[in-house]
Amino acid sequence: MSTLKVLIVGASVAGPTTAYWFARAGASVTIIERFSELRSGGQNIDIRTVGVTTMRKMSGMEAAVRAKLAPLEGISFVRSNGRPYGIIRATGDPDQQSLVSEYEIFRGDLSKILYDMTKDNKNIKYVFGEQIASLQQDEKDGGPIMVEFTNGFPTSKYDLVVACDGATSRTRAMGLDCGVRNHIHRVNAWAAYFPIEQDLLDGSRIGQAYSAAPGRFIALGSDLSGVNRATLMGIHPRNDYDATLPFREASKQGDAALKKFIAQRFKGAGWKTDEIIKDMMESEEFYATELVQVKLPSLYKGRFVMVGDAGYAPGPTGGGTSLAIAGGYLLAGEISKHKGDVEAGLSAYEEQMRPLIHDLQKIPPLVPGIMAPQTTWGLMLRNYIFAFIAWTRILEYAQKFFANSFANSDKYPLPDYEWVA
Repeated sequence: MSTLKVLIVGASVAGPTTAYWFARAGASVTIIERFSELRSGGQNIDIRTVGVTTMRKMSGMEAAVRAKLAPLEGISFVRSNGRPYGIIRATGDPDQQSLVSEYEIFRGDLSKILYDMTKDNKNIKYVFGEQIASLQQDEKDGGPIMVEFTNGFPTSKYDLVVACDGATSRTRAMGLDCGVRNHIHRVNAWAAYFPIEQDLLDGSRIGQAYSAAPGRFIALGSDLSGVNRATLMGIHPRNDYDATLPFREASKQGDAALKKFIAQRFKGAGWKTDEIIKDMMESEEFYATELVQVKLPSLYKGRFVMVGDAGYAPGPTGGGTSLAIAGGYLLAGEISKHKGDVEAGLSAYEEQMRPLIHDLQKIPPLVPGIMAPQTTWGLMLRNYIFAFIAWTRILEYAQKFFANSFANSDKYPLPDYEWVA
């Protein structure tokens, strides 16, 4: 295992986590990232179930995450006049979380934590501003993969190439010889994330969420820097054929065109929308993405393997970060366990991941449509039902049965492995 040469593509969450565990197994790891530097900002994400279990195995990570948690104590669902009709709060139990996570953190902050945990490791090398140009492997002999790079990094052979570059992974397309959108399953929803340079929450640590027909959802939360973070979601009926195509077409034209598209979609939505849209148009930390699931017949092909959203993006279930963190642990652990037999290690990784993927990709009933109904009547009905649920506190007892992302951490025990470092 000490001579295993691993190339990881992507330096967000799945990549550095996978590198951490391969380095502990004694491998030589190179991480390439197509951006010129570590990306900051991004949406708030959360760590749950198997993610919590894995995080606690990584020395110092839980404390580092707690020091950077988003200042969010709950979410208040409001009407167009700003009056709340229901509030959901965190449970206070990191092993039994609600819709509001005990480990709610911005993606950029979590990425920085993982980068700091790995950047000085002698077994890990980061290369920014680089991408793969080609992959060549002979599946018959099961040997290493020859990798050529786009921007001058030396061509080399790797015993394992790991795609950790997101749901629309270009590396997956090369490794599986398929299209970028092959194996993507639409949920007909998209989301945009950006900071706004004003405090529309008046210093409160209770975020606010608002819905408007048809299928428009807006959320505001506080940032440690004192500004607010906004999320806008466009949600279409699940049975609409490729309803997100206009979003993707706007995205291809760049941020300016995409902002214009979103502004038009949210025109006249009410509440604080006009102020939020105004700040979105000026934001330099704007990020938007289609919400999708990735479903593959196999997580690997020869010496090429996928971790995180590249292999099993769960869409709107809330389990993506946790699957990515656990996936890196299980891949490195199984490869290490099956010393010298990469094929057996990859097969065992798939066997360990499949039950987790099956459960954490299950989209709960009515999600994501319940977040933003398509009609005014449906929205009124949803609001009344949710107000009753919040008032009776039924959700506190029922949520663990509603979605697997809200399950107790003990539901998904992970194997222990022996590490050399």
